[in-house]
Amino acid sequence: MKRVVMAIAFLALLVGGGIVYRGLSVERANSQTTAPRQPPAIPVVVAVAERRPMPVRLDAIGTVQTIASVSVKSRIDAQIAEVKVADGQYVKAGDILFQLDARAAEAQVRQMEAQLVRDKAQLTNARRDVDRYAPLVAKDFVSRQQYDTAVTTVLALEASVRADEAALENAKVLLTYYTITAPIDGRLGMVTAKVGNNVKANDVPFLTLNQVKPIYVLFSLAERELPAIRAALATGPVAVSALPAGDKGKPAEGKLAFFDNTVDAATGTIALRGIFENQDERLWPGQFVNVSLTLATEADALVVPQAAVQIGQAEPFVFIVKNDDTAEARKVRVTRTIDGRSIIESGLAPGERVVIDGQLRLSNGSRVEIRSAEHEPARGSPS
Repeated sequence: MKRVVMAIAFLALLVGGGIVYRGLSVERANSQTTAPRQPPAIPVVVAVAERRPMPVRLDAIGTVQTIASVSVKSRIDAQIAEVKVADGQYVKAGDILFQLDARAAEAQVRQMEAQLVRDKAQLTNARRDVDRYAPLVAKDFVSRQQYDTAVTTVLALEASVRADEAALENAKVLLTYYTITAPIDGRLGMVTAKVGNNVKANDVPFLTLNQVKPIYVLFSLAERELPAIRAALATGPVAVSALPAGDKGKPAEGKLAFFDNTVDAATGTIALRGIFENQDERLWPGQFVNVSLTLATEADALVVPQAAVQIGQAEPFVFIVKNDDTAEARKVRVTRTIDGRSIIESGLAPGERVVIDGQLRLSNGSRVEIRSAEHEPARGSPS
């Protein structure tokens, strides 16, 4: 009987322990399901809003234009005797490009010279006759008519000499047309005329000569920029830079040479022209270039990386990281963006941290984990 009682007590003890254990398990499960989970921190890369000098710059797309372009033609009918240049050659003003067959013109010059010598000799003799007749006519040894005839002969021969000199000068000028020289410094295009070709006056061009040093860059800006451009010009030369597409070097430096005297009413833009020395010939006629016109330098601009600025429905905004490592969306006003940096007019203070990578997963109040640009934990304060 005692054993039965002990067995019943042991069973009751086991049942009670199971009930207590089950209750504790259910309570623990309920507490785990009802307690909110802490969301993980979102990794981001940040930069610091800072003040630094920034240029007041206007950017545009421009085209390179020659200052002068000459189509080289013959001014006379002749045959090409010699071609002294090659395709693409750089020449100086006065360099010989083509030599035409000038034998007939040279013979005509010699003929004019001989005729001038003959008429000068006749003039000299006629003047001697006048000198001899002058004292004789006073003594009636020579008739007045004979003396007048001698004077008239002198006048006629003087006129003939002047005509010969003019004809000789004209023949010499025509002779120079047989030697075709470069009128300007520049780079030659393709030479189409070859030795032996017969050419006509003012016919098809032999080649095109372009001046490339210095050179122009033509571009257009919105008419609202004109007052600032004029104000900058009033203080001195305005710097212009140009970088050809695909060129990895530094932009070519020049200065503003001209802006048009009227605004294009159809587009609301005004044409401007920069001039560049172009000694290295990086700028080539007809080329498209990225143009930057620097009007001034803002000494104390508030700057953030361009990647920090997001485009909202109403206005741009950035995510800042507060001291408790949570994100906050902040509306900002951007004045301009230059070389990957945005100038902030309002909405930020110097020293505030802005998110430049990882913004797509952020919302107001999101916890963040600051990482370096290589996605490794930052070891110090971001800079």
